[in-house]
Amino acid sequence: MIVGILGAGQLARMIALAGYPLGVEFIFLDPSADACANRLGTHLLGDYNDPRLLAELAERADVVTYEFENVPADVAEFLASHTQVHPAPKALAVAQDRLVEKGFFNSLDIPTPAYAAVDSLADLQQAMPTIGWPAILKSRTMGYDGKGQSLLKSADDLATAWDLLAGAPAIVEAFVPFGREVSIIAARSVSGETVFYPLSENRHRGGILRVSESRAGDPMQAQAEAYISKLMVALDYVGVLALELFEIDGRLIANEFAPRVHNSGHWTIEGAETSQFENHLRAILAMPLGATSAVGKAAMVNFIGGLPVTEDLLAIPHAHLHLYDKAPRKGRKVAHATLRTETAAQLAGLVQQLEALADAVDDS
Repeated sequence: MIVGILGAGQLARMIALAGYPLGVEFIFLDPSADACANRLGTHLLGDYNDPRLLAELAERADVVTYEFENVPADVAEFLASHTQVHPAPKALAVAQDRLVEKGFFNSLDIPTPAYAAVDSLADLQQAMPTIGWPAILKSRTMGYDGKGQSLLKSADDLATAWDLLAGAPAIVEAFVPFGREVSIIAARSVSGETVFYPLSENRHRGGILRVSESRAGDPMQAQAEAYISKLMVALDYVGVLALELFEIDGRLIANEFAPRVHNSGHWTIEGAETSQFENHLRAILAMPLGATSAVGKAAMVNFIGGLPVTEDLLAIPHAHLHLYDKAPRKGRKVAHATLRTETAAQLAGLVQQLEALADAVDDS
């Protein structure tokens, strides 16, 4: 069985690593010559819109998937007319546009922060009395890890924030005074079989995920499962999907969804019976899905910009290092480490040690 992947970054790399024990082979289409997954399969080097490479990918792959949601939707549509593509292009199209995404949530009675479309500075100024302060101005497309976003604290911020977007279509959202950020990851197979992972509780800094901790038995689990189930059914979804949420006074508000394996689910590699990466492959290849129950207490810490000394990291008990084979660069995710322990107290102490190593590298 051959799986084609649009993109050859660290998520594609981890999908491939999960696929080798299952006897799966991989073909990656990616424009970067040093893409970090390229040694784990055939690398088709070129633009995502290259008709020759797309034809080759469609001919050789039994099914095509993608590792990030900024792949051109028309590319997924083209491939879907020649081979199987999971998740379906519709999921990609919805996730690529924050305005469309928010409307889709609301059509399914999934609550979101108040929002408004913004196509000009005048639109932004007109929306603010309804949205209120503070608020966040975001580009509608191509935003991730905090890119294309500005915090609005007063009317004095509007013109500068709009100028930073250089006229790109935008959306302004009310700032949510959340108690915590959580995400739920689920997998749905071709047959409609669906499994859910325990909630992840997430901490961000500078718009980039820093720490995720598994929360088996969380009181918000059932509500999160209900929301993500609605999304998967409405999209006729196949594969792994992640839904990011804010918790406010015992209820959940949707932030965004990712039609792919997700950073907040990296703890599942060591911390769940079946990782999100293996279950994504099982789902798109019409295999039975694996159990998602947590194994002990688990967490993940991202390394941004660079790496600590490997020996220092591996000296931390229960730490498992995952290198991405990516050159260090400010703001770039280059690796993560997972932890799996027996008790929550033990996990908390080890997370602090890993965070200290991560912060030292990031600050440098």
